[in-house]
Amino acid sequence: MYRYLTCLLALIIIEIVPARAQKKNHQKQTDYYLKSSLLSGLSFRSIGPALSSGRVADIAVNPDNTAEYYVASASGGLWKTINHGTDFQPIFDHQGSYSIGCITLDPSNSHTLWVGTGENNGQRSVAYGDGVYRSDDNGKTWKNMGLKNSEHIGKIVIDPDNSDIIYVAAQGPLWNEGGDRGLYKSVDGGNSWEKILDISEYTGVNDIVMDPRDPQVLYASAWQRERKVFTFISGGPESAIYKSTNAGESWDKLTNGIPSGDKGRIGLAISPANPDYVYAIIDGTEKTAGFYRSVDRGASWEKMSSYHTSGNYYQEIYCHPYNKDIVYSMNTWAMFTQDGGKTFQGVGEPNKHVDNHCMWIDPSHTSHFIMGCDGGVYETWDNAKTWQFKANLPITQFYKVATDNDFPFYHVYGGTQDNATLGGPSRTINSSGITNADWYNTVFGDGFQTQIDPEDPDIVYSQWQYGGLVR
Repeated sequence: MYRYLTCLLALIIIEIVPARAQKKNHQKQTDYYLKSSLLSGLSFRSIGPALSSGRVADIAVNPDNTAEYYVASASGGLWKTINHGTDFQPIFDHQGSYSIGCITLDPSNSHTLWVGTGENNGQRSVAYGDGVYRSDDNGKTWKNMGLKNSEHIGKIVIDPDNSDIIYVAAQGPLWNEGGDRGLYKSVDGGNSWEKILDISEYTGVNDIVMDPRDPQVLYASAWQRERKVFTFISGGPESAIYKSTNAGESWDKLTNGIPSGDKGRIGLAISPANPDYVYAIIDGTEKTAGFYRSVDRGASWEKMSSYHTSGNYYQEIYCHPYNKDIVYSMNTWAMFTQDGGKTFQGVGEPNKHVDNHCMWIDPSHTSHFIMGCDGGVYETWDNAKTWQFKANLPITQFYKVATDNDFPFYHVYGGTQDNATLGGPSRTINSSGITNADWYNTVFGDGFQTQIDPEDPDIVYSQWQYGGLVR
């Protein structure tokens, strides 16, 4: 390691000295600089790991070919597989954001992808994005389509009858007011946007769903929130559910059965089996929080139970394709109801990572579904009795990285979000390179800093959340 650092330092000195001499000759130049040519020959290589993977924000599956799907990660870009996850390829690495909130395939053209950047949660370890992107060639090339100040995109919905009509639910900046916040609509394929639902500088739109029978009918949920260093303001009186029957030209606030008062994040879902059934999971106070159902297209609502999830991290619900009473809820442990929300039970997650954020249900075989969670992507073919983990997605979210002085190959350590503290070699003599088996845990939980004895690389100090420290 010292050899590498010495060589790099020598290169830097070589480049800076001419810059210093140049400064003497040209008094207008006031700053030392590194020429881009010095760094242009350097490139990053992946050393892993994928054994723990990382937080997945959204999944989009090609309905015409379910072997092809896309995985949007909270802090690791966008990945694509064409073989059921046998391997994945990164397809968003050269764009302006590594944090993805949602991905949507054009229902009329599966070659067209829409990506909303900026993770759509509100926890502390959340990165922001730079707007909405579009690809017309399965993710080979991308174009930023605007809304660059949205920072966090909740959802994107496309009219199935007209690919030029796109709706974007923009949550807006998390740490301050303003920005591109609200519900936006484009009628020209994203070349221009109109804000069609504007609540306030502190309230954006979290979710939007479209009636499968009539794309003019839309439901949207507003979310009032702001994060501070000392707390999270997770809701307010402006959080609400809205409905439009004219493609967003006008909106009605739905209040019949929805209690007034402070509410947090609201997740929405329409039953494909019977689109008269609309579900809402509401975070809020003891009075307002719960699981709600409308059986008359939002005209009236009934609180089915007090079940809800944490608004800053979950609140995603998915309806069963053929049973109007079955709804899945993303939560620390994934839950589902078979009676329209009156009761909930665990989906079943043996040998699976928890903290779930997204789901896809195979309409041709409903015991087959895919979930994205803090530990990556899991797939089941037997209704969650067993799970297949995709151990080839290196999207682990590291908080801080440290190295030791081991020889001949130094090791790299890092504390991760919800995936322990990990260590692994910078190189190996294996012809396969660095494998998952080369990585190891030093402590469980959410990892943070790691320090290694500079003289004895076997001695490692690691932390986990709530002040844990191990040696």
